[in-house]
Amino acid sequence: MTAGEARDIADRGFAHIAGDAELVAALLAQSGCDPAGLRAMAARPEFAVFVLDFLLEQDQRVLDFAAAAGLRPERVQMARAVLGGGDPW
Repeated sequence: MTAGEARDIADRGFAHIAGDAELVAALLAQSGCDPAGLRAMAARPEFAVFVLDFLLEQDQRVLDFAAAAGLRPERVQMARAVLGGGDPW
């Protein structure tokens, strides 16, 4: 998997999160930002890692996203590993 593919998975993950009010609320709470702050945060390169960490934090989140995106859950974990920045868990 390339870094571009990994970022694409993260972008798709963020779109998935944005489509679910409960996930948006949880992401906002975890980030400590309001919606404007989250939008600003989304422009930063490390946001992709944050999104993948958020999805991988709970099994059901990653399973739901993977199913919706037509991905194997392992691909989400691989994307996180490719983007680096520490332990994917």
